[in-house]
Amino acid sequence: MTANATIGVLHTIDTTGPGGAETVFREVARRLDPARFRSVVAIPGEGWLAQDLRAHGLHPEWLRDARRGWSLRYLTDLVRLVRRQRIDVIHAHLFGASVYASVAGLLTRRPVVATFHGDVDIDPEDRAIGAKFALIRAAVPYTVCVSERLRSSLTAPGRIPAGRCMRIPNGVDVDRYAAATTLKRQRGHSADGTVVIGALGNIRPAKDYGGLLRAIAILAARTDGPRFRLVIAGQPDRAGLYESLLAERAALGLDDRVSFIGHCADVPEFLAGLDLFVMGSVSEGLPVAVLEAMASGVPVVATRCGGPEEALRDRESGVLVPPRDPAALAGAIVWLADEPERARALAGQALADVHARFSMEAMVGAYEGLYEQLAARAGRDDAPARMRWTP
Repeated sequence: MTANATIGVLHTIDTTGPGGAETVFREVARRLDPARFRSVVAIPGEGWLAQDLRAHGLHPEWLRDARRGWSLRYLTDLVRLVRRQRIDVIHAHLFGASVYASVAGLLTRRPVVATFHGDVDIDPEDRAIGAKFALIRAAVPYTVCVSERLRSSLTAPGRIPAGRCMRIPNGVDVDRYAAATTLKRQRGHSADGTVVIGALGNIRPAKDYGGLLRAIAILAARTDGPRFRLVIAGQPDRAGLYESLLAERAALGLDDRVSFIGHCADVPEFLAGLDLFVMGSVSEGLPVAVLEAMASGVPVVATRCGGPEEALRDRESGVLVPPRDPAALAGAIVWLADEPERARALAGQALADVHARFSMEAMVGAYEGLYEQLAARAGRDDAPARMRWTP
């Protein structure tokens, strides 16, 4: 690579639907400085992510059979793409894509960045888990974790060497969310006094929406104070779970208080219409949804499940409660609803914090620095390839 050439970065992920990791994947790929970088995106096929990438000016390349066991076709596609597009750095998001990228990096002698967004996609029952982490250790100079807790969970058991595992927090476009809130309406209760609570995230076990339903049931039993309504935005991610949640909603008598609205196409507008934001997860990396709510000026209640406690300071910029504790979740919601001035103060501090610590510019800048470091190191490395293979 010449001194004036742009650095070719291949961004890859092995999912096709919406989510926080997918949003970060898209934002990093599209926001790199075009004077210094050239982005290529590669995904398994059509779906929400492909449409979203095109809407943001990115045209995806296809990788086949990413989620069906080990796929030689997927690896072949990846290696050919690296060579055809003259890629300098491979950046993989999530565990499965990182394993494939590691092999491709070894075969093509390209440096690899592997970003972990949470540990829910690492199957502890996978008998090949040790070998997969060995491949990542062999090929990835720096593994990126979005939260310190996630970094500790990977380095403590020795899966990733601590000196090669860094933290780059997720970032959001703060001005976009703040502008939507300003245009929507002044924060406050709805006309009939109902407090509108929102939750955002695909319907999967880690989100523990069942616990959130039980918290709303506790609120519904109150005879004093405002009426509460919950709106959950997210698409079903596992067969049967959504149906069981609908059944639980009916059993709790919450059909008129809880709405599932599916995938949310306009997150800033959704958040701007809320009085409170709640995340009741049992496991998270650094949830983009919490950062988005903070940027929207919405008071936040979240569980201590990994990432939220790195974004929020309890009773200073939000409220943190234990996971799997519907009563604590309900109590925090009531505390904020009954103390609107305090809730506004917490939301204001959260907005200041997300500006200072979780901006889009800081996240993208950190990845740009890492790409430049790895590309420069690779350009100086004239050692023979450790592995050679031409598909």
